Amino acid sequence: MNTSHKPSRLAGALAAGCLAFATLSAVAQNLPALPPVQQQGQVEFLTGGFGADESNAIKAASSQYPLALTFSSTQGGAYVANVKVRITDARGNTVLDTTGGPYVLVKLPAGRYKVSATFNGKEQTRQISVPRSGTARAGFTWNT
Repeated sequence: MNTSHKPSRLAGALAAGCLAFATLSAVAQNLPALPPVQQQGQVEFLTGGFGADESNAIKAASSQYPLALTFSSTQGGAYVANVKVRITDARGNTVLDTTGGPYVLVKLPAGRYKVSATFNGKEQTRQISVPRSGTARAGFTWNT
């Protein structure tokens, strides 16, 4: 058995592993990070979206959430944050009560929900049906 090839095979394997790690690291650094997923009771959600990278990441991830909410202003279509969001189920139970924006993505079971969004003391309410598959989308716009 010729053992002179073992060190060169090991070196080649190490080099290939380092190259793969470097490539994955570079790709990961170029992917925009989503804001952290939060949980309230049984409901997972995330909120954020200021800045092009985070906004694009949330838009790309929205198809993984049954409910996607967007908040904006009539002045130039600017996005707004610090929106008080309250979601209640068909029985009137609060399933999510948070503050966020300009995007809020929510994992909810299929069903009918009332979504209340309040910005600068002005509340808007929508009845939204969350489908068994796909994403229900709702936009809220305030005159500011």
